[in-house]
Amino acid sequence: MQKKFLKNLSLILFLNLLIKPFWILGVDRQVYNVVGPENYGFYFSIFNFSFLFFIFLDLGITNFNNRNIAQNNQLLDKHLMGIGTIKLLLGVLYGIIIFVVGYLIGYRGDQLKLLFWVGINQFLLSFLLYLRSNISGLLLFAIDSFLSILDRLLMILIVGILLWTGIAHHRFNIEWFVYSQTAAYLVSVLVALSVVLAHTSKLKFSWNPAFFIMIIKKSLPFALLVLLMSFYNRIDPVFLERLIPGKEGNLQSGIYSAAFRMLDAGQNFAYLFSVLLLPLFSKMINEQLAIGKLLRLSFSIIISGSLIIAVTAFFYSKELMLLMYVPHGIESAVDFQSRIAESAAVFRVLMFSFVAISSNYIFGTLLTANNNLKWLNLIAFVGMASNIIMNLILIPRIQALGSSYASLTAQSLTALLNIWLAIKIFKFRFDWMLLVRVLLTAFFTGATAWLLKSYSGLSWPITISLTLLTGLGAAFTLKLLDIKNMIAILRVNESTEK
Repeated sequence: MQKKFLKNLSLILFLNLLIKPFWILGVDRQVYNVVGPENYGFYFSIFNFSFLFFIFLDLGITNFNNRNIAQNNQLLDKHLMGIGTIKLLLGVLYGIIIFVVGYLIGYRGDQLKLLFWVGINQFLLSFLLYLRSNISGLLLFAIDSFLSILDRLLMILIVGILLWTGIAHHRFNIEWFVYSQTAAYLVSVLVALSVVLAHTSKLKFSWNPAFFIMIIKKSLPFALLVLLMSFYNRIDPVFLERLIPGKEGNLQSGIYSAAFRMLDAGQNFAYLFSVLLLPLFSKMINEQLAIGKLLRLSFSIIISGSLIIAVTAFFYSKELMLLMYVPHGIESAVDFQSRIAESAAVFRVLMFSFVAISSNYIFGTLLTANNNLKWLNLIAFVGMASNIIMNLILIPRIQALGSSYASLTAQSLTALLNIWLAIKIFKFRFDWMLLVRVLLTAFFTGATAWLLKSYSGLSWPITISLTLLTGLGAAFTLKLLDIKNMIAILRVNESTEK
């Protein structure tokens, strides 16, 4: 099972390293620069508002289905179209909810228009994730890896043509960005559906209320978990736009989004671990196989990588923001530098949230596979409550920076609780030496960055490269990234996976 994990992790990381950095740093960043921080902040707050209610498109069905199909492949024919029908009905429910709540909190005119199209995109994304859960549950990781980047690849092509060919005649706006996403998601859904249908015997929509109720009842614990997690993961820009009056709210949301872009890229890679690990953990737990080695392997890889990135980002936050963003329109040099300084401060905090988020993707996935949803919901509620309270306190005082501290607090608290719960339930022995090696890796990375910036006189692209190489060297030396262990796992006989 570890062998399967490493092989498919390598494939999915390779494909995503090809596509998603270009999407984040090329296309999406360019959209931000073209439309400006206020217009992008307007979109970003609407997008995150729609994500708060994403659970009503799913009710936990995708996670339930992934785990269920991984353990019972023969249920695919029975459940596919029944659950597909539920997803369509939930799409209608979701549309009603976001428009009613959006209207109640003051959305009007252009906000509701953009919310309509963003809502369609969320429905298409939800349906794509459901289809991929069937593919992942069948352990068709190579196909799922391709589907994980298909939507972004199509968006790159569509938005890239609009931005860089002159076809838009320099009139590109944020609405075109949203429409491009709609087209990309629609094509991706059709491709994923064709793959799933190739592994089923028939296509037939059914109306079976008893079946619907059974699936929803089983999914409700997942649904509550996702709802709570959505609030402490996505509510920050909504608070910024709603709590800060006038255009300043959109601007602060834009400042936050500029810093969040890099965190979002990191989260995408961390999420790939959970996609691979959930069916593997589920199958191993179901077959009563030892999971300790796979857990340590995945945790070591993701934590060492996220810490090296976070520490490096702390020292080079302003340089990275200046590299990514340019003045917009008639923005003065003083205003631009002020905006960059604010985004850099937010960026430093958010990238340490990335470390906690990475840990949550490992231990939260393990606990989900073990069906410890009551405890996970309690932990998620604690995270949501801490995030909301800190946002309400800090946003009026320090605006976007306050939201970043709220995020760091919520993510760190939930990460610690997830680790504690996993140790208690699975009776793991706490690995103090692993903790020491992680801290030493962070120390060597930070010390290198400080020394090079303070005394080397080298340009920052060179010093940041040396800092990252030092961090990787430390991780390999301290065996957080253990090549021998990975090779040994890859050589394990296939019979050990069964």
